[in-house]
Formats: sequence, C-alpha cells, structure tokens
Amino acid sequence: MKKTITTLENFGHSLCALSYCFRPETPVEICETFRFARENDLTVTLRGAGRSYNDAALNGGGIVLDLTGLNRILEWDPGSGVVRCEAGVTLDQLWHKVLPDGWWPPVVSGTMHTTLGGCLGANIHGKNNFRMGTIGEHVTEFTALLPTGEELTCSPETNPDLFYSIISGLGLLGVITTVSLKMKKIESGLLEVHAWPTRTLEEQLRSLEEGAPNYDYIVGWLDTIAIGHGQIHAANYVHDDPAPHKTMQLDYQSLPDRMFGVMPKSMLHYLMTPFMNNIGARGINTAKYVASLRKHVFRQSHAAFHFLLDYVPLWELSYGRTGLIQYQSFLPKETALQAWTEMLATAKERGLPSYLGVTKRHRPDKFLLSHALDGFSLALDFKVTDRNRARLSEMLQEFDQLVLDAGGRFYFAKNSETSSETTRAFLGEETVEKFMKLKQRVDPDGLLESDLYRRIFG
Repeated sequence: MKKTITTLENFGHSLCALSYCFRPETPVEICETFRFARENDLTVTLRGAGRSYNDAALNGGGIVLDLTGLNRILEWDPGSGVVRCEAGVTLDQLWHKVLPDGWWPPVVSGTMHTTLGGCLGANIHGKNNFRMGTIGEHVTEFTALLPTGEELTCSPETNPDLFYSIISGLGLLGVITTVSLKMKKIESGLLEVHAWPTRTLEEQLRSLEEGAPNYDYIVGWLDTIAIGHGQIHAANYVHDDPAPHKTMQLDYQSLPDRMFGVMPKSMLHYLMTPFMNNIGARGINTAKYVASLRKHVFRQSHAAFHFLLDYVPLWELSYGRTGLIQYQSFLPKETALQAWTEMLATAKERGLPSYLGVTKRHRPDKFLLSHALDGFSLALDFKVTDRNRARLSEMLQEFDQLVLDAGGRFYFAKNSETSSETTRAFLGEETVEKFMKLKQRVDPDGLLESDLYRRIFG
C-alpha cells in the first residue's frame, strides 16, 4: 500500500490540509489503515477523485484514505442492466462499460470523473432529479467495511438503516467497497435538447416547474450578475435514431480535446483567467445570454449534454491561486424566488457577485442526511481572493440564515461555510441524534472524521 505525506486541496483549490495519504487496493489494506489509525490515535477521511468543492475529503493532521485504487468493474449483466463495481470506479469508466450495450447511468454528476464511492457518500443528483431521484435510489445493494473490521451487505431490505445513512453519510459511517447499481436502458446515444431563454428568475423557475413533467432532464443557466437573464436546456431520450449502432459507440461520445481542432483544451483555462473578475464575468454572461435568445432544438450526445464541467479541462484553475467555492441551496418552490432574489441582490451590492448560477428541479428522498425537497436548487460559483475571503464567508453565512428562514436545505458536497448550528437547524435534532447513534454503533472509536465532519457536527 502506497503511503505519503502530502497537502491535499478541495476541487476549487480554496481549501487545503496536510495529511498522511494511504492508497489501498484491497479491503485488507483498508483494515490495516484503520488498525494503524487506532494505534496512533489518528482519524481517517475517505477520498475518491477529490471533486468535492468543500472539505469533505480533507483531514488536517490525520489520514486520508485514497480509494481510487479500488477501481475494478466486477460484473456487468447487459440483460438486467445491473453492474457491480468497486467504489473507486469513476462514472467515466462506468458509462464506457455499459453504453455499447444500450445502457446509461441513471444519475450522473456534471463531471464524469467522480467515483461511485464519492457519488454515494454525497448521494449526488443530476439534471433529472425531479424524475429519477438521487443516485442512491438506483443502488440495489452495497458492501461496506466498518472501522471495527466488520463487513456488511446493505440494501433497502437488508440493514436498511445503514443503507439509507451510509448513502448520503459523507464517508463517516463506513467504507463502501462494492456497489451494485441498476442502469437506465436507452435506444440511442443522443438526446433531443430544447433550449430557450428566460428573462427573469421568476420565469426561469416557472420554466423548470412547468417543463419538468414534459422532459427527462431539465436544467437552467442563470446570469447572477444581471440577476435573472438565463437559459433553459431540457432534454428527452431519442427513440427514432436511424443509426443507434453509431451514436452508442464510444468514439461518438468522446468530448473533443481540441478547440476548433487546433488548440488543446487543456490550455484554455489560461485564456479564461483574465475574464475571471466582476467586469469580465459580466461581459461573458451578457454575451452568453444574447447568444441564447433564439429558441432552438438540436440533438446532442449523452456525454456532451451531461458532462459540461469536462468541456474545459482544469477550468477551475482559471479562478487563480486562491480558487473558488460553490454555494448551493435547496428551497421549496413556494419560497425560492423571494430568497434567491434577496441573495443575488445582496451579493451584487457588496461587490461579491457569483460568476455562474445553475438551477435544477428536485423531489424529496428517504436518505438520512438528505438535501432534497420539493422545490429547486441554485448553485453559485464565487471567486475567492485574499482580500474578499472573510467578507465572502460572512455573506454566505447570512445566506444560510435566509435559506433556513425559507425552509431550505444544504448539500454537503458543496458549501464550505455552513456551521454546526446551521446543520442542526436544517437537519433537525432527531436526524442528528439518529446519525450520531449510528456512528457510535458502527464506529465506536470515532476513527472516521474529516474537516467537514468537525465543522458541521462540531
């Protein structure tokens, strides 16, 4: 097992922590890590691809267990659509395996480079949450290795309390080692995408709510500087593809690695950096909105539609050495408009505007640390600088109170400022108590911790 001492960062490069990094390749080596931690009075944090925007995979002064070495697809049944994988398998590996047989992952994140273990720990949602729910709803069973050394199988029928808490549990209750997941049957490698502009935030939220029943996916882009201008992308599966054997080939789905066939995309973030300021972002958002004014329908590959964050490799570096943070709130459909209007106006007034806003439609689920509700989400990207960090933190904590007052919820893979008081207020004391009792049961020595855990649970 590889062991190093290294400084790790969050995906946005705005947080970092020095840790011991262990990279196991078998469950036996995971058990060895827990034994080492117990003997040396250290805590352990689980880490997949490191795509969290906050401190979920950081553990200052402790051990970070890098699970990317457990990355084998163990079984694939094209007849039933059920795949069994190790937790370090990425969505990229997964769709490459199942697509040629006419299947697609039922829920994906905005990047294909997340691991399944990370996806389940955060219980990710996609652009189809209103219809398909979170990824956890498509898990048939998983195996988890507890810090005590016990290995359990969990499903909705077997150990259901752990099934609904380890999924969404941020890697704080046990290590998912293998997962069985039901794929979505498709007839084409294409989606039919409908794009139209929205002039106000109210119009965008109405488009999401009224459009969701008519589409398989729907998502909104929001200009958070002009406050309201935006665009909706809604998509349906294609059932009349004249050449599905072609569109479901892996080469057809691959995102190009060069712009206009010439410039490597890996260089684009250098060109984006000069525009990552208030003036530059305003210009980019205005140009994007003007370009979106024409309603149109087009067909797009699954990979191109879903994985927008992978279009420009290393795009997050364009925000500079101090990085970015993402703030995502989930609000009931009755209160979202008023609360987000106040948030965006406050950010603009204080000279701390978000450079990107993304909206989605959501539904509730049964997982213990759930972020879901009957309403909408808004994800906001904020640039961090040495000069604005304290002011930004203060403003986002004010936003937390607005969300609580509006009956909203938070997503622990994103926000980096949420306090333990806010966490208890939105989860409720009953949920927090249930989580802590489960943790005492499966992790009696308190080995599984992270910077996030210490922040949100105190």
